[in-house]
Amino acid sequence: MKGFSRIIVLTLALCLAMGAAAQAATLKIGSQSPLTGSYAADGNDIANGTRAAIDAIQKEGGIPGFEKIELFAEDDACDPRQAVAAANKLLNEKVVGVVGSYCSSSTIPASEVLDEGKILMLTPASTSEKVTERGLPYMFRVCGRDDDQSVAAMKFMTDELKAKTVFIVDDKTTYSQGLADNVEKLAKEKGIKVIEHDHVNQGDKDFSAVLTKVKDAKPDVFYMSLQNSSSGALMLIQAKRMGIEAAIIGQDAVYHPQLMEIAKDAAEGVYLTFGFIDEETPAYKKFQAAYEKYGKPGAYSAYAYDSAYSLLSGIKAAGSTDPDKIKAAIMKIDADGASKHIKFAANGDSGSNYIIRVVKDGQFKNYWDPQTGKKY
Repeated sequence: MKGFSRIIVLTLALCLAMGAAAQAATLKIGSQSPLTGSYAADGNDIANGTRAAIDAIQKEGGIPGFEKIELFAEDDACDPRQAVAAANKLLNEKVVGVVGSYCSSSTIPASEVLDEGKILMLTPASTSEKVTERGLPYMFRVCGRDDDQSVAAMKFMTDELKAKTVFIVDDKTTYSQGLADNVEKLAKEKGIKVIEHDHVNQGDKDFSAVLTKVKDAKPDVFYMSLQNSSSGALMLIQAKRMGIEAAIIGQDAVYHPQLMEIAKDAAEGVYLTFGFIDEETPAYKKFQAAYEKYGKPGAYSAYAYDSAYSLLSGIKAAGSTDPDKIKAAIMKIDADGASKHIKFAANGDSGSNYIIRVVKDGQFKNYWDPQTGKKY
């Protein structure tokens, strides 16, 4: 019986060792973004961009020591409380890093949870300055910042549109109101009269009250700072119906193919600030090939791809899942990504390259470069 018991013990030990080895052979990473609700288009683009990066890394031979890379995609609905719950779930899953989120109001509280667990977070879409100004050691940002985006918008208003007046509307989210506040501040500094800075609510469908004010005010520029393209499309439809003649400037959250799908001709001639992406580069074409099976890329698909690719490249270069070693490897990245050149500063930012785009013939077209003051 002693010999039989010894065999059982050895068998159990071997099974546990094999189980541990199998678990070690799977690299877990997470994403969190709004997969349902008003922001689902952008949120699913982020999850799919992450999946495309995993596919690209696997095609290149994967990461030594891991048989597969598994993605845990959590829905945070752009809600701060749900974002914290999603972050805690990813923490419990023992993911090595997280790509997300979309809304700054979700990324900020989620990152605090993940930081306590020493889990790296790379956001492809949250542009609020606060994201990287809290001193969190494991927080990175691939997209640009609101303070840079507002500068690009203001240069366009002053240098190209020669605007004297502006009417500003936001939806009171951390991102959109922060951006609108920056625009208001810069407008006053540049001598542009801010006729009014008004607000709507997330989820509103009827914008007639605020748009009536805009029409009566007759501003040179109507600055529309909203959290997503579906709300932006509805506002553009109603603005066109009312006959508002001001130049309309939107921002990166409104920049999505869905804008034209919903607004159709009401979107024609609308200007938007968004990062410059060179679709002719080898890096973009590599992303495009990897993303093809997930459909047409959305506004933040390439940024999510670069976020995930940077995370996975960092893990591969570090040869470890230790967060500090991964961070050190990520800080050494200096390469062309699908969305832009990727090189992180000490605070986790990777720089901004905003340009002005315009909707023309149902498509986004590069229009004006704030760095050179020239049209494309």
